[in-house]
Amino acid sequence: MSTTFTSDQTTLTKTTGAISLIRTGRTRITSIQGRGEAGSVLTLYDSILTGTPGTAVATYRWETEGLSVFVPGSGILCKTGVLATLTQTGGVDGSVTMTITGA
Repeated sequence: MSTTFTSDQTTLTKTTGAISLIRTGRTRITSIQGRGEAGSVLTLYDSILTGTPGTAVATYRWETEGLSVFVPGSGILCKTGVLATLTQTGGVDGSVTMTITGA
């Protein structure tokens, strides 16, 4: 007997740098893990317009301990797309991985 498994979950990755469109379409962010880099700031937007993203839907700040967030309930809903910025005071080696549904 064979078993088949499918899921609507996947991951997105963002490295340090300017605002980036990392997914278009309706998305729910259910968890975020960030590499431990000093002065890290991740800002998420529900938008597809990198020039004028609008108001942030979430901002996370952490230091060298890293970041591990499991978003309660249904997650952070982005209706149009996911834009993100990631910066650090200590360099350009940062990265975050987000688990999403709606893929």
